[in-house]
Amino acid sequence: TAQRPHLSVRVSMIESLNEEIEKKLSSLSSPFWRLNGLSEEDVNSIMARTVCAKSAFELWGHGRTHIELRTSLLKYPTENMSPFLQKDSTYKINVYTFNKTLEFEDRIKKIDAMEYLSFEGRVNLRNPKHIFCLLEDYGTDPNDIPDEPLYIYFGRWIADGQRELIRSHSVKNRHFIGNTSMDAGLSFIMANHARVKAYDLVYDPFVGTGSLLVACSHFGAYVCGTDIDYNTIHGIGKASRKNQKWRGPDENIRANLRQYGSEKLYVDVLVSDASKPIWRDGVLFDAIITDPPYGIRESTRRTGSQKDSVNSVKPSEDYVGDSHVPVSMAYHLSDIFTDLLNFSAHHLVIGGRLVYWLPIYRPEYCEEMVPLNACLRLVSNCEQTLSSHTSRRLITMEKIKEPEETDALAHLSDPHFSPYQGHNAFREKYFSGISKRTLTGKEETNKMATNEH
Repeated sequence: TAQRPHLSVRVSMIESLNEEIEKKLSSLSSPFWRLNGLSEEDVNSIMARTVCAKSAFELWGHGRTHIELRTSLLKYPTENMSPFLQKDSTYKINVYTFNKTLEFEDRIKKIDAMEYLSFEGRVNLRNPKHIFCLLEDYGTDPNDIPDEPLYIYFGRWIADGQRELIRSHSVKNRHFIGNTSMDAGLSFIMANHARVKAYDLVYDPFVGTGSLLVACSHFGAYVCGTDIDYNTIHGIGKASRKNQKWRGPDENIRANLRQYGSEKLYVDVLVSDASKPIWRDGVLFDAIITDPPYGIRESTRRTGSQKDSVNSVKPSEDYVGDSHVPVSMAYHLSDIFTDLLNFSAHHLVIGGRLVYWLPIYRPEYCEEMVPLNACLRLVSNCEQTLSSHTSRRLITMEKIKEPEETDALAHLSDPHFSPYQGHNAFREKYFSGISKRTLTGKEETNKMATNEH
């Protein structure tokens, strides 16, 4: 069973955790996914990482009614059931319902009605050897809940997912946060899309307060990052937390990893411009995971020189860095993603993955707008809606070859290629949509007032 939001993100994440799962996803009936042909070892490996799936079960029977369920269960091979129904075993049966709450007495009645199964062991509610579950699906409309379930499943519990990580790593309880700190659940999803594992080296070029580093270090990866914001990297300046004016002396990314017991995996973070090369040539990273700035809550900027000062912007008012910091210039979204893909092509290992968010204006979006690179294969492209007219796409790419001189222009020969033209248009369209909604609201108010008069 799985959490409902971000459906395409969840499917792609689980496919990333198991290469064969795409072939075995035989049916999808929200909120329940039915898989065929996965071993219990496969299931345990997925559930040990995913924050999207709640629980996994070995399906013994299913049907639209309890009569159909009974028929299905009685057809299930006895040799598959018998190891879990022995006299010397203990068990319990849970009843889970989706979109409906049952009284305790009703749950007991449903359990008693399954007496046709030959359970020979003893009931143990506190510490059973085996757990069985009756799952009832009452649809997805809370305003139209049927009296009887739309579908019923019964099976043996195998494992729970890692949804507890969303609570334990919540940004609300994070030691060091910023205006754009990534949600814990999405951070773990991105780490899984990148297949981050122990001893990997993971890099975030727009590291911010390090939320993605926290998620990757949880899976045993060594982490590092860069950011152009001097204050954020050094953990100084104005605080983002409510009722706190200035950041404390120990608020920094290293402290975040220390909070979750993974400080030993912290390599370092640097003040650096993502548009400027600071790394030696050659492959360095097993994964690059990032959330570039969109120009909404964080500005898109890069370093420049005084001769480019026409397009320059002043440092923020709370900037406390040294006076020799170069002029700050606008950094267009189209340039950000071109640089990001080129950097990944040169510095990822073969098979390494780039995972990032791409902001888009929904009325104009088409798949050809996703930036391409001859060295990177597009693995998945999932949407998270931000508003009625904007969203962001979680893009996962995998490095398939080393760069060659001819690759820089290779994509131009592709008739489907249309370069991503983000520039500053996303920011303009984002706020124009908000303005339109505000204006419409005022017009409606004025119209109502006129009618009243």
